[in-house]
Amino acid sequence: MTRKFGGPWGSRLTSLGIVVAVAALLVGRGEMSAQTPSALLPGVDPALLEDIAVGSRILADFGVLDGFGHVSARNPANPNHFLMSRSLAPALVTPADIMEFDLDGNPVDARGRKVFLERFIHAEIYRARPDVMSVVHTHSAGVIPFSVSQVPLRAMYHNPAFLAGGVPVWDIRKDFGDTNMLVSNAAIGKSLATALGDKPVVLMRGHGDVAVGPSVKAAVFRAYYTDVDAKLQAQAIALGGEPNYLTPGEGVKADQTNLVVIDRIWNLWRMKVLPTLTK
Repeated sequence: MTRKFGGPWGSRLTSLGIVVAVAALLVGRGEMSAQTPSALLPGVDPALLEDIAVGSRILADFGVLDGFGHVSARNPANPNHFLMSRSLAPALVTPADIMEFDLDGNPVDARGRKVFLERFIHAEIYRARPDVMSVVHTHSAGVIPFSVSQVPLRAMYHNPAFLAGGVPVWDIRKDFGDTNMLVSNAAIGKSLATALGDKPVVLMRGHGDVAVGPSVKAAVFRAYYTDVDAKLQAQAIALGGEPNYLTPGEGVKADQTNLVVIDRIWNLWRMKVLPTLTK
């Protein structure tokens, strides 16, 4: 039996019922969203999937990534696997788009989804560098001039201090001749990983760069500030004279501090892009 309420109280109760129903629906959607990544990738912390999606959107928002480039993370539960979005523009990546790959670049469960051609960048760096927990590949416009000229990229100030230890430049043509410039197989990926060595960033001649770090937050931070540093260095050089760069010692100390306080900037960036994850 349905009970009806008349008068102003009836109207208020009806409105209250609608509010409660809508709230319950929103809570249900929130719980479903929170549970979906775990259901898609059992054993993977949903927060890590969110970091990959948020990092992709942060770099797209800054223009470091456009329709191309990618962010990945090593799977903490299985260090021989890594996590990366299906083939998708970075600004569109959600936690539900993240897939798992082995170190040969094979998807664990493709389910018909397209994958990035250059996943071998990530696979071979994770294979070569056990310390790396995240890899970012960009086609950053700021770094391209330094990848094709004789001017080395150097640390201009404290945020990109991780560059002070040197930035290698990898040239695909050296080992593979004329190519389409893409890291499309394991052999090319291994060559790139060798050029990276123990550094946090490697430039790719006529292509872009790769930044790595001990977390997604750190790798995204480094990808962004590598682009910022390149633009500032070009400006400083244009002013004339030799810029006063950070020393390797200054770089180590500043980078250690940046990694300690990285949540301050990450939480600001996350706040800006998080509302778009459900769109």
